[in-house]
Amino acid sequence: MTFGILAESTEKPLPSDPTLREDVKHVLENGYVIIRDCFSKEEAAEAKAEMDRLTGKDPIHGRNAFEGFNTIRIYSLLNKSRVFDKFAILPRVLALNDYFLEPGYNITVYQTIQIAPGEVAQPLHYDDIFIRRPRPRAPYGSAIMLAFDDYTEENGATRVIPGSHKWADRKGKDEETIPCVCPAGSVIFFLSGLWHGAGPNTSSRPRYSATLQFCSPYIRPIENQILAVDPRKLKDIPKKIVDMMGYRTYRPFVGYADGLSPLKASERMVEWLQRPVDYDPPTFAHGVDSKL
Repeated sequence: MTFGILAESTEKPLPSDPTLREDVKHVLENGYVIIRDCFSKEEAAEAKAEMDRLTGKDPIHGRNAFEGFNTIRIYSLLNKSRVFDKFAILPRVLALNDYFLEPGYNITVYQTIQIAPGEVAQPLHYDDIFIRRPRPRAPYGSAIMLAFDDYTEENGATRVIPGSHKWADRKGKDEETIPCVCPAGSVIFFLSGLWHGAGPNTSSRPRYSATLQFCSPYIRPIENQILAVDPRKLKDIPKKIVDMMGYRTYRPFVGYADGLSPLKASERMVEWLQRPVDYDPPTFAHGVDSKL
């Protein structure tokens, strides 16, 4: 990858597709890119209606300033609805991930975010802050914000500091941010090292959105998708998403369980939980036909 001064960078040629090439160039320079018309207004409206259905009449708001005391978040989204599956496999987003992340990247967070009027600005942060490696560095992950409403400066549009993914030790300041103003149906893609945060909602209406984050295959996901999603639902989820939930091994065999593929092991877990505990399990779980 071409990251200029980033210490862990390696050279990678720019994509031949002109649209993807411009997306990549913008991310390399600024740490983010806004992709307009990434999904339809009808799909955005469907997502908003599903958020309302899931939250019900008495939703739980955030527990701290980071979550937002006047913000509603629906965690473990893949366990609660199939409406949002399509947004996890948007072609232009996956194409960017294919460029910036290692093959086999996983989903690390998928949640909806509804910011109500009166919410204050979220503290500025970058998503891989828990990784104790010197900055600047090649990305360990990426994220998208899905705009189900028009993103405006008044309703809490995500604020970013362009180029901050190249910083070393300095912290982002509110006055350095710019709002990612864009219409509903847009996606904001950014690297895990970019300083950003939700803006305040000074409008009279809530702002509907979702965030989906990805991580390199050797990074522990922020939300454990294997524990968060009932494995009996995997047959209803697109295979590409199931793979990104951690149900595949990373070369050559990271993520296996008792010599089995994680998907096969999850099927075994479902069977286990329907029987009494076996305190003398078979020594060898894998057979000649099993594959990692």
